[in-house]
Amino acid sequence: MDMDGVLVHEDVLIPGADAFLEELRVNEIPFMVLTNNSIRTPRDLRARLLRTGLDVPEESIWTSALATATFLANQRPGGSAYVVGESGLTTALHDIGYVLTESDPDYVVLGETRTYSFEAITTAIRLVERGARFIATNPDPTGPSPEGSLPATGSVAALITRATGRAPYFVGKPNALMMRSALRAIGAHSEHTLMIGDRMDTDIVCGLEAGLQTLLVLTGISTHTSVEMYPYRPTRIIDSVADLVGRTGNPF
Repeated sequence: MDMDGVLVHEDVLIPGADAFLEELRVNEIPFMVLTNNSIRTPRDLRARLLRTGLDVPEESIWTSALATATFLANQRPGGSAYVVGESGLTTALHDIGYVLTESDPDYVVLGETRTYSFEAITTAIRLVERGARFIATNPDPTGPSPEGSLPATGSVAALITRATGRAPYFVGKPNALMMRSALRAIGAHSEHTLMIGDRMDTDIVCGLEAGLQTLLVLTGISTHTSVEMYPYRPTRIIDSVADLVGRTGNPF
């Protein structure tokens, strides 16, 4: 399941999310919380969720930073990267043995940060021009904040692409690669797994392309009206995860 818009809004619990997760635990149904946000580590996100009243183990949180690190570890073990991002991304790359450097890196890896530095973006542009491979954690153009939208990874990636003529490879949702890596992490198979999300353009299409059944909740971005804009549909639309309490054995 997605996190923001499904379980929480920023730091506010979505009603019924706590009862839903408790029912999954009681019935020993494995689950993974997915987020395109690469700012925080799973430990940080666990602490954030605990403050809202949700107890989610670190091993049940899968971020675009972890998915990116897994991808790079398979593509080029022991490589190097210049990173534009925060601790969630740098920690994930350190954990796979990557060296973070500005000196002839194998990759430029772009993630999310609340304080994008013009100097860091300029360095990224020059390194891509010199041949570094361009990776981005996710294509989300904006992120939420209490004051309104913030520019996110997708918007900054577009800036670098415009400057260099090189588009990044996006690892996070809607790339089904992130979904498949999360499935492997919990030992699940797509035929017996469903994706719960609030966005048609990331969560639902990602689940669909990975072969999962999909549930769209209306507690986040997408609405009944916006669903009609897309050429694909979720398996089912529900108001919120609260509707699943008492039905985790058969959500359809």
